[in-house]
Amino acid sequence: MEVIHKIGRRKTAVARVYVSEGNGNITINKKDLNNYFPTATLQYKVKQPLNLTSTADNFDINVNVYGGGNTGQAEAIRLAISRALCEIDTENRTALKPEGLLTRDPRMVERKKFGQKKARKKFQFSKR
Repeated sequence: MEVIHKIGRRKTAVARVYVSEGNGNITINKKDLNNYFPTATLQYKVKQPLNLTSTADNFDINVNVYGGGNTGQAEAIRLAISRALCEIDTENRTALKPEGLLTRDPRMVERKKFGQKKARKKFQFSKR
């Protein structure tokens, strides 16, 4: 099996994932998964597609991710891994699709408008 390259995005985070045969090592920006994402919830998000397809120990995953925050980066990695697993075996799609792991979340930060304090918040109105 050759190396499979996929891209995942979430908010402003962009993750490039390279999946190859191996024994379950996940490297993010040249760091181990546990060092890059110290919290268990973020580690779970990254491993979720592998756990659903029960292929956690079959592949080595190398990730380059930039932009956004911790959660956005973890969800961008999750989307990229899900897309790669679907390319490896189309049967994985039946496990990942109902969980919503193949859907790109379109929600972005709304821009600030001029004449206002933030995107929706206005400056204080004085009647007199």
